[in-house]
Amino acid sequence: MLFSPSLLLKLSAALSSSLAGLFLTALFSSLPLSAATLTVAAAADLASVQQSLSTAFHQKTGADLRFSLGSSGVLAKQIENGAPFDVFVSANEKYVKDLAASGHVDPASVHVYALGRLGLWSFNGNIHDLNQLLSPEVKRIAIANPQFAPYGAAAKDLLERAGLWTRLKAKIVYGENVSQTLQYADSQNADAAIVSWTLVASKGGTLLPANHAPIRQAVGIVAATKQPALALRFVTFLLSPEGRAVLSAHGLTPP
Repeated sequence: MLFSPSLLLKLSAALSSSLAGLFLTALFSSLPLSAATLTVAAAADLASVQQSLSTAFHQKTGADLRFSLGSSGVLAKQIENGAPFDVFVSANEKYVKDLAASGHVDPASVHVYALGRLGLWSFNGNIHDLNQLLSPEVKRIAIANPQFAPYGAAAKDLLERAGLWTRLKAKIVYGENVSQTLQYADSQNADAAIVSWTLVASKGGTLLPANHAPIRQAVGIVAATKQPALALRFVTFLLSPEGRAVLSAHGLTPP
C-alpha cells in the first residue's frame, strides 16, 4: 500500500504526539522503499553538514542520501523545470512555500527545520569585525549573490543595517552560492568572505551578530518524487532530536 506524504502527515497530526511517533515508526517499517538512495536538493550552506547527515540517516534507515548543492533560488528554478529531486532543503522558507503554492512541493511536508547564522572569514585569520572591512588593505569582500542565495541577501541586509553597505559596495564580489563565495576567500581572490556559519565555524571564522532578517531554513518534499515514503522518512529525521543534534553540531539552531 502506498501513501502520499500529505496523507501520512495528516494521519500523524490526528494522533497525540506520543502516538504519532509510534504510528509513523510502525508504518514506515512496513512500507516498501522504491529505491535505496534519496536525491536531496540542498542549499550550499549544508556542504559541511551533508556527510554527517548522510551517515546518521543511513545508520537509522539503511538508505543513502545524494546531495545536489547550490543556491536556494537556482535549485528552486530547477525543481520548477522538473529536475528529478526528491526533497528540497532551502536556506529560505520562501522558496519552499512558493513551490508548494505552485504545486511543485507537497504543502503538508513544508517545515522550518533550522535557523542559520552568518560567519566572517579571511584566509590569514586577521579579520574578525565588519568594521575592519573598511580598511584600504581590504580590496575584495565576497558574499553570495543576494538575488538567489539567502545567505547573500542576509549578508547585504547585515551590512546595510550596520551602515556599511554603501561604503563597501565597490569592494563586493559575488559568488553563485556560499560555498563558491568561501572559495573566493580560500583562494585569496577575496580578502574576506561573509558566508554561512556552518562553513566557517570549524575554520576559525567569526560568528556575526544576528542583526539581519532571520535565515529561516525550510524543507519540503518534491511533489514529483517517486519515493514519497523515503522522502518523508528523511524529513521526519531532519526534524527529530537526532537530526537536529547533527545540525546543531555544525552551527544550525532549531527554529
